Amino acid sequence: MLVQDRPSPHGAATAAAAGGGGGGKPSSPRGAPGADRRHPRPFAKNLDFATWASEHSSKLLLLLFAVASAAAVFLLRGAAPDAAALLCLDRSRSSSTGPAKLPYPDVAWSKVAPLAIAAGVPFASFRAERWIVVAVSTPPTAALAALARIKGWQLLAVGDSHTPAGWELKGAIFLSLELQAQLGYRSVDFLPYGSHVRKTAGYLFAIQHGAKVIFDADDRAEVPGNDLGKHFDVDLGSGVTNHPVLLQYSHADPNRTVVNPYVHFGQRSVWPRGLPLDKVGEVAHEVFYTEVFSGRQFIQQGLSDGLPDVDAVFYFTRKPPTSAFDLRFDSEAPKVALPQGMMAPVNSFNTLFQSPAFWGLMMPVSVSSMAADVIRGYWAQRILWEIGGYVAFYPPTIYRKDHIQAYPFAEEKDLHVNVGRLIKFLNEWRSNKRTLFEKILDLSYAMAEEGFWTEQDVRLTAAWLQDLLSVGYRQPRLMSLEIDRQRATIGEGDMKEFVPKKLPSVHLGVDEIGTVNYEIGNLIKWRKNFGNVVMIMHVSGPVDRTALEWRLLYGRIFKTVIILAEQSNAELAVERSTLSHAYKYLPKVFERYSGADGFLFLQDHMILNYWNLLQADKDKLWITNKIAHSWITVPLESNKEEWFVKQGALVKQVIGNSPVHFQTNYKENIGEDKIAFCGSELFYVPHRFVEDFGDLVGLVGNLDLHHKIAVPMFFMAMDSPQNFDSDALAGTVFKTELPANATFSTIYTAQAPAVFPVKVMNEIDFIKVIRLMSKGDPLLMELV
Repeated sequence: MLVQDRPSPHGAATAAAAGGGGGGKPSSPRGAPGADRRHPRPFAKNLDFATWASEHSSKLLLLLFAVASAAAVFLLRGAAPDAAALLCLDRSRSSSTGPAKLPYPDVAWSKVAPLAIAAGVPFASFRAERWIVVAVSTPPTAALAALARIKGWQLLAVGDSHTPAGWELKGAIFLSLELQAQLGYRSVDFLPYGSHVRKTAGYLFAIQHGAKVIFDADDRAEVPGNDLGKHFDVDLGSGVTNHPVLLQYSHADPNRTVVNPYVHFGQRSVWPRGLPLDKVGEVAHEVFYTEVFSGRQFIQQGLSDGLPDVDAVFYFTRKPPTSAFDLRFDSEAPKVALPQGMMAPVNSFNTLFQSPAFWGLMMPVSVSSMAADVIRGYWAQRILWEIGGYVAFYPPTIYRKDHIQAYPFAEEKDLHVNVGRLIKFLNEWRSNKRTLFEKILDLSYAMAEEGFWTEQDVRLTAAWLQDLLSVGYRQPRLMSLEIDRQRATIGEGDMKEFVPKKLPSVHLGVDEIGTVNYEIGNLIKWRKNFGNVVMIMHVSGPVDRTALEWRLLYGRIFKTVIILAEQSNAELAVERSTLSHAYKYLPKVFERYSGADGFLFLQDHMILNYWNLLQADKDKLWITNKIAHSWITVPLESNKEEWFVKQGALVKQVIGNSPVHFQTNYKENIGEDKIAFCGSELFYVPHRFVEDFGDLVGLVGNLDLHHKIAVPMFFMAMDSPQNFDSDALAGTVFKTELPANATFSTIYTAQAPAVFPVKVMNEIDFIKVIRLMSKGDPLLMELV
């Protein structure tokens, strides 16, 4: 409209002539001031600029607005807009002029020149084969310091605009924004300043400096034992003989294109971020697996204990907002591979990339940061099939602590809306390009055409692939004959069975439809109360029949359950400790779980009704000193029992050698002429007394002081009985003798904090106990 209304000399003259005034002022029908501005005077008329501007002020304002708008549009198009802005602009353009064809990058692959490492760049001469790459936006964490100390691996920390100035960690290489800009990588120009996707620059740096393996991690990944080689297949070697076969999901159903690997590792109602939400209800274990030769699992996805890789939907519906996740997966479950045609989410905080899959490290920039690594994972899985590689999932390889931070659901919207369509598209996509990099660029272009990302990521892909060539990476050869080849028939001999464990899970804390009922609310409260308390259980029955059952029962409530027995059993994680000296083993557990709120010791002859202990003070000592027959005082002077006399002498020896605070406490609480005898079937040591307990064990040393004498002695040396939380266990049912026809069911009550005695020797006994306990915890029936 502004262009059409703009006056021209010819138009102005015509208007003046039509007004009948020749060169004079045209007549105004109403004689209003300024009415002559509707018909501009001819430019032939000599006017100064100020007068002209004054007379055309309204049109000047409109003209300036139009120019500013046009400039804004061009600036937006030239900058790196977000996906939403681009979509809006593209829609407006296509509605008026039809859909615009994306330009296909023209890359002269053979002319990509090598990129020399500048002499002035730090670490120019450094080379290493194994790298850990993390993005950092906060000061160094303890977990990050531990990663830097992993032997044989080089930690590379990649900074962004949020990283504190002067970031430094001993043993780590830090790439600041300034240093990233000096490296000469084409990809850096596309990376947003304030995002973890700047790791792309770190990947290239590692490859340029000799990387053969890259562990893609984050700054709170704790590697158990600080040994990545223990958890992943770091060295794939060469040749089939070097590697055993792996379990592989069956390809029997060609319509099954996505799986939830968490089911395989014991968590049936937990799903990974990026799994289509319509698949989260598929919780049944596999009917059977097949097998595949190891050695081509070029992308290895590890699971995370503690806080696994879950989406915002799971995070906000499976626990109270103030509680932290502390999930566990089956560490003994076998690793499992995905066949061609089947996919699963792959993340950027616990994944090992072998050299043949380094091209798959690039993260897109036009999608949200919470979606970038998952979309990258699906994209890379599809290309992996072109070189005969596959993804494999591994038992827990790291532990991540849940910091109870907000999960931005809006940033995951791309996943929930598009991921199902993306998986279908990737399975159907085919390319006739003749080299791997050409196929990768072809797929990136096709994904932009389909709206999974934008032209910006097509250009990034072209830059990334050229960067790989520049830093000396050699693209793997294609094995395209594998694609579309008829699947082998699965015979009975090919069917391998594995039944996953049914591990305690937070799904027990929330109804599957999201409605929290009374029983489920209770379970959440119990877990919240005891979730950082370690249970140490001594099992007298056959551990191969009961150990896993006890761990399953109490593991739902406590941080972990340590099983002790007279004989160790490595397969069942049972540790050796004689019951007569069980207290001597406890400091080892205390040291192992130094961050626990406390430690609860329990013998398998006693059942703990944890739902009756919510009011117990976790900062005080608990023991059965108020329970008749469980705790008794034994005089020494007139005692004719030789065993008590010898034990009393040992007590005097230990107390006589104790520091003043232990010795004073003990003598004030019981004196010197008697000792306390307690079965010590159940007691609790809070965190603040852990050091004292360990010191007392050290004072006993090699003395043959019995558990039933030592534990009550320790308690009275550590604190006064009046300070114990005696009420916690005061209602315990404790029977030393049962009538001939009596059974545990006749004395059991769900209203007591604990019940003694019970005898559990096999699975049948355990099921009976569970059914009784379900009166207090109805959800226990899920275990049977």
